[in-house]
Amino acid sequence: MRAVVIDKPGSIDIAEVPDPAPRADEVVIAVRSCGICGTDLHIVDGELPPTPYPIIPGHEFAGEIVAVGAEVTDLQAGDRVAAEPSLPCGHCDFCRDGRGNICATWVAIGVTEPGGSAEFAVVQGAKAYKIPDDMSWSAAALIEPLSCAVHGYDRLPRRLDSRYLIYGAGTMGLFMLQLAHGAGASSVEVVDTNAGRLDLAAQLGASATATTADALDRPGGWEVVIDATGVIAAIEDGLTRVRRGGTFLQFGVAPTEATARFSPYRVYNEEIDIIGSMAVINSYRRAVDLMAAGVIDAERMVSDAFPLSDYARAIDTFRAGSGRKLQILPKG
Repeated sequence: MRAVVIDKPGSIDIAEVPDPAPRADEVVIAVRSCGICGTDLHIVDGELPPTPYPIIPGHEFAGEIVAVGAEVTDLQAGDRVAAEPSLPCGHCDFCRDGRGNICATWVAIGVTEPGGSAEFAVVQGAKAYKIPDDMSWSAAALIEPLSCAVHGYDRLPRRLDSRYLIYGAGTMGLFMLQLAHGAGASSVEVVDTNAGRLDLAAQLGASATATTADALDRPGGWEVVIDATGVIAAIEDGLTRVRRGGTFLQFGVAPTEATARFSPYRVYNEEIDIIGSMAVINSYRRAVDLMAAGVIDAERMVSDAFPLSDYARAIDTFRAGSGRKLQILPKG
């Protein structure tokens, strides 16, 4: 099969690799759509240890089952599925405590295991979720990042009438925006230095948008501030915007060695909660249902689709901040 192979940081190749075969508890999926996100960029740039090179990237994907392992009884060839990529060990203290997303030996499809930027991908049967026949492949490939956003909201306090400020109008920021009103927000404002992204944020329900929080009229701050960028300048600014007694959610993925400055005294004195949200745990099924119910405007979120051979160009487009969600079509 043809697959994207990142041989080492900065080296992208389209190669012929052996077709995968399922173990007893696995299925093989013919990938129809695979999203690109910041994690993929970090892998290309060598910023996400412990990535083992060479690696086939792609952890946001969906497709049709073409082979089923002997122990998989609830799926069959021809089923349309979306794949949950996280593979916790199930045995460490964190997994035993029901927190497999922070597993001590966490691995994931497309990060440490061969991923979905290929014609075929292997997934544990328990990690393949059936999707409705009328769901588009582009929407199905958005389920994985949506499940991350659902987990982010699981981590937040739920208080009706809270005012939200979201940094970033990329895919994840727009997911957080669309879920905020269902979480009881009275207003949701979005900041992005890329002004071209703000029109869609407004269309998807943002109360106000701006290229800087200084332009928004909220001198007392926001009860909930969410970073969906991973950009240190945004994180540092966002921490100053949290209202007394409020919550800051670190949702964006920053480089592993990055550091941010904040006032420990203010965190203490104003009882500000700083919360992290990592990947997916017990949220994928709900993301399937939310996508099927039309809670997310999937079609407007995807701006470009590239054939497998254009993966490098897709990464360059993502890096430039052009468009919205970018996806790879292995069969295109």
